Amino acid sequence: MTNAFNEVEFRRTLGTFATGITVVSMVNGNGQFDGLTVNSFNSVSLDPPLILWSLSLTSPRFAMLQNIPHFAINILAADQIAIADRFATQNDDPFDGIETTLGLGGVPLLQGCVAILECRTETTYPGGDHLIFIGHVERLHYQVGEPLVYWNSGYRTLAY
Repeated sequence: MTNAFNEVEFRRTLGTFATGITVVSMVNGNGQFDGLTVNSFNSVSLDPPLILWSLSLTSPRFAMLQNIPHFAINILAADQIAIADRFATQNDDPFDGIETTLGLGGVPLLQGCVAILECRTETTYPGGDHLIFIGHVERLHYQVGEPLVYWNSGYRTLAY
């Protein structure tokens, strides 16, 4: 094993770890619904209930999202690949034609997800080329269903 590696090797290595796919939804700095596909979601603490996700410093929406007071983690179901793709690209109105309800802080919540965590931004931390959001979970919803998974540079489903 060598200590020398490049960014491509690092990304490929991280790709061997299967993650769930989420859409983080929020109201941006202009007061508009916004959201992005994120697989950097993780639990932090059970007591208090804290989660984290990270936003690239080079995201074209960084300035509009860095100070959001509330957000929701929408954990996508296996049949929501089109939604994952829609929110993975810059889109003027990614919510166009998508059914939502309003959550805490007026945040849009996606329908059909296996789970939704409604959060208040507890704090943010610099993390290399990303800003790390720590969210305090204030309300949650979940249902039995198969999640959408990302592994080895592609969407997957669970076989159980």
